[in-house]
Amino acid sequence: MQCLRLRFRGILPRLVPIRYYAKKTDIPEDVMEEMEEGFINLCNSDSPSLLRKYLTRDLFDELKVKTTPTYKSNLLDCVRSGMYNFNSNVGIYAADPESYKTFAKLFDPIIEEYHGFKQGDKHPASCFGYGSDFPDLDPERKFILSTRIRCARSLDGFPFNPMLTHCDYAQLQTTICRAFDRLCGEFSGKYFAVCNMKEKVKEKLIADHYMFREDDPFLEQGMAFRYWPLGRGIFMNRQKTFIVWVNEEDHVRIISMEKGGDLGRVYERMIIGVESLAHEMKFAHDPHLGHINFCPTNLGTSIRASVHIKLPSISSEATVVDVAEKYSLQVRGTRGENSSPDNGIYDISNKRRMGVTEYQIITEMYNGIKAIIETECQAAMDMERIMKATAKDNMVLKGEEMQKIKRVDKCSPKKKPGDKKNRR
Repeated sequence: MQCLRLRFRGILPRLVPIRYYAKKTDIPEDVMEEMEEGFINLCNSDSPSLLRKYLTRDLFDELKVKTTPTYKSNLLDCVRSGMYNFNSNVGIYAADPESYKTFAKLFDPIIEEYHGFKQGDKHPASCFGYGSDFPDLDPERKFILSTRIRCARSLDGFPFNPMLTHCDYAQLQTTICRAFDRLCGEFSGKYFAVCNMKEKVKEKLIADHYMFREDDPFLEQGMAFRYWPLGRGIFMNRQKTFIVWVNEEDHVRIISMEKGGDLGRVYERMIIGVESLAHEMKFAHDPHLGHINFCPTNLGTSIRASVHIKLPSISSEATVVDVAEKYSLQVRGTRGENSSPDNGIYDISNKRRMGVTEYQIITEMYNGIKAIIETECQAAMDMERIMKATAKDNMVLKGEEMQKIKRVDKCSPKKKPGDKKNRR
C-alpha cells in the first residue's frame, strides 16, 4: 500500500494510506498525495498564514475527502496557493461558491480572524446611500492626489478560477461584454481583450495603473491564470474614470477613480456602475457572507476605498496610523502592502468590508480622511510657529552677539597713527 510518512512539529510519525482515502472519494490518488505532501510541508514551515494556523491534522483529515456538490472542488483546489507560498498571509481561495460551506470549518475561523466577522453574524443588505452626502474634502487639491473605489463581483452560476473551463472563461467574457454594450452616457466605453492587445498598449496601461498583470505568485498557484489570456480583458469609459477588470482574480472588478479628493463623486459613479451591471447580470450573493468572491478577504461589501494623500508636515507615520485606526482605516505606502510612504505620500484605505454596509464604509473613510487632513493642517501650523519662533530667537541671539561685539570694540584701546607698531 502506498503511504506517506509524516513528520512535523508535535506529532508522532504515522502512516497515512493514500489509496484508502482516494477510494472513499472521487478525488484522484495523485491529488490526494499532493495534498498530503503539501500539508506536511506547510506544517514544517514557519508560514505566518491563517491557513497554517487553522488547518490542523484532524481538520485536514476530515476535509481532504470532501468535494463540493456541484463543481466537485476538493480541498487542494482551495489551499494549493498557501501550500506553495509560505509567505502568504491568508493562504486560501474558494474554488467555487459552495467551498465556503463544504469547507466551512476552515473558512469560518479564517474569515472571523481577518474580518472580525463571527460565524453567527449576518452580513447586512447592501445600502449604498448617496455620494452627494460627501462633499469634496480637498477642493484646492493641496493634499489628496487621487481617489479610487473598487468592488468585486462574481456571476451567479459559475465557479471560480480553479474550476473554470476553457468554455467558462469565453462564456463569462461574452456575458459581461454584452452588459458593457448597454452602458450609456458617462459609462459608455470600450472593451480591450488581453488576447488581442498589443504589448506596448498593455504595458502603457499597466504603467498608468489601469491594467492588471499576470505575475502574482499567489494567484498563479491558486490556479487563477489557467487558459491565460482567454477571457481576460479591461473595459474603460472615455474619461478612464470607470474601469472594469474581467476575469483577473474575480469575474469582475469594478473600479471608479479620478484625480483629486472628491470621494462623493467617485462613490456615486461606482454606485451607478455597479447597479447598471447588476441590472444586466445576476451576481453571486450569500445571506451570511454577502457578496461571494474568489478570496475570503473580498467578501461582504468587497469594497476597497483608497486615497493617495500627501502629508508633508506630519513627521511620524505613527501619527497618521493613530488617527486612521480611530476610523478603521489602513495606512501603507503607495507601492502596496508593507511598503513605506514615499516623500510623505500615503495610501489610506478602509479595513472593514464585512458586517457593515457600503454607506458605513464610505462614511468612516470620509470622516477619517477629514481628520487626517486636519491633523496635517495642525502640524503645518505648529511647524510654522516653531520656524517663526526659531527665526525670532536667532534674531535675538544675533542682536545680543552684535551688542557684545560693540562692547568689546569700545573697551579695546585704539591704535594711534604714531605708534611704532604701526610704522613700516
